Amino acid sequence: MTTPVVRVATVDDVGVILGFIRALADYERLADAVIADEAALAATLFGPRPAAEVLLVEADGRPRGFALFFTSYSTFLAKPGLYLEDLFVEPDARGRGLGLALMATLAGICVARGYGRFEWSVLDWNQPALDFYRALGAAPQDEWTVQRLTGPALAALAARAPA
Repeated sequence: MTTPVVRVATVDDVGVILGFIRALADYERLADAVIADEAALAATLFGPRPAAEVLLVEADGRPRGFALFFTSYSTFLAKPGLYLEDLFVEPDARGRGLGLALMATLAGICVARGYGRFEWSVLDWNQPALDFYRALGAAPQDEWTVQRLTGPALAALAARAPA
């Protein structure tokens, strides 16, 4: 395998990004949850107001993984942060430094932009990912739990907003 090269994704990479999203969903046992398509990704990632950024890691002349991230904000620090939504490296390319290359690049983005935090979530059963993140020096935030509103619950709460 060649040395990993990390680059910023472009709109021409939307098909590759969608492929990685689907592969990640399969790995996380959530394939039925993916409704994203190329048009939606192109609009939300590369349209006039991008909601997130994407890095691709290449080896052997082709993309082998990706990281999708966006800016968060810490009121306690009064600084933005980087939230890593998705990180995926193809199974046959794991253990070869590609994930490390992505994570190091993301850390570099945080430092260069003056961000105060670099955060992400990981499924509690994903021991290989947990081990990888611990090896990087990441500390679990066990006192926090992720909360989520989607679909009808989100719509119901939105309907309660003052006019």
